[in-house]
Amino acid sequence: MMRVEVKPELLRWARERSMIEPAALAERFPRLDAWELGEVQPTLKQLEGFANATHAPIGYFFLSEPPVEHMPIPDFRTVAGRHIVRPTPDLLDTIHLCQQRQEWYREFARSIGERPMAAVGSVSVTTDTRLAAAHIREAIGFDLDERRRIPTWTDALRRFIELADTAGVMVMVSGVVGSNNRRKLDPEEFRGFALADSLAPLVFLNGSDSKAAQMFTLAHELAHIWLGESAVSDAQASEVPDHRIERWCNEVAAELLVPLDIFQNDYDRDADLRAEMDRLARRFKVSTLVILRRMRDAGLNVARFHEAYDNEVERLRAMSAGSGGNFYLTLGARASKRFARALVVSTLEGRSSFTEAFRLLGFKKMATFEELGRNLGLVV
Repeated sequence: MMRVEVKPELLRWARERSMIEPAALAERFPRLDAWELGEVQPTLKQLEGFANATHAPIGYFFLSEPPVEHMPIPDFRTVAGRHIVRPTPDLLDTIHLCQQRQEWYREFARSIGERPMAAVGSVSVTTDTRLAAAHIREAIGFDLDERRRIPTWTDALRRFIELADTAGVMVMVSGVVGSNNRRKLDPEEFRGFALADSLAPLVFLNGSDSKAAQMFTLAHELAHIWLGESAVSDAQASEVPDHRIERWCNEVAAELLVPLDIFQNDYDRDADLRAEMDRLARRFKVSTLVILRRMRDAGLNVARFHEAYDNEVERLRAMSAGSGGNFYLTLGARASKRFARALVVSTLEGRSSFTEAFRLLGFKKMATFEELGRNLGLVV
């Protein structure tokens, strides 16, 4: 039985990087402790299994020392006011996949003569947040008149995503890494990120987060696109971040969804908080979390705000369990309908290979490709 010489520190690095409970890994690899102590070496098959389990590239185990992995985009996430030092493989792999999709779409856009999106980088953190919000609202058409015609705020979220995608920003929403349902993304690690690019701007929303939170995250990440600043963030309507860019993006997001001057005229401060939250959520077609954020901006007691916000997060989390819906419609949302449509068309025209399309979309069967095409209205 051929064994592979691997430095123990590389095995420890992979285990710690995976953030998987040591007991769970030890159950799958009973000799892991001995491997890490250098008492015995794994076989090639065992090493491949360990690499797969920890989501570490197999080639890394043949390095002379553990690699230092850096976030490929600016990282504005914080926990207790401190920056997060190590991203999980799930986050890194999700960013890398989105970067590959963005690179493909950038080349596709160039090939068909698509014009750059002028809005990318059109504002700065010195721009008045109300003005920046108005620019975004006008560009994508997500104004109050549009929302009044939408039945519920969850329908408004779907429409918000559709409008942003149609306007030129690829919006990808997924709760797993690629199409791997066993690698669920953790909203406690990140809520979304933006990859700014004039030809292929992209926003990713963590689909494991509540839909209520996703609405604010999308607005926040669009602010990053308008700034022309790529970043991964943990945007929350409840927070006033220390980082200047994150604070500005949060303020723009709140203003984009609920203009404060209009809100203040509608807000009844003497009404029952629960009833007023629900009424205003129906009025503005946004989540109650966004309404609570605006109540605080309009003078709601901070302590009362945080108590109500935490309670509402728990209530919405309890309601969020449910089916994943139609697989092919979900697949289009995971990869952005704009991106998926372009890739399907390019493949059908012979400009892209089926192998490349399957890799970027995350499946292996031609039947899946054809069904996706039908759902996108591209295949009869």
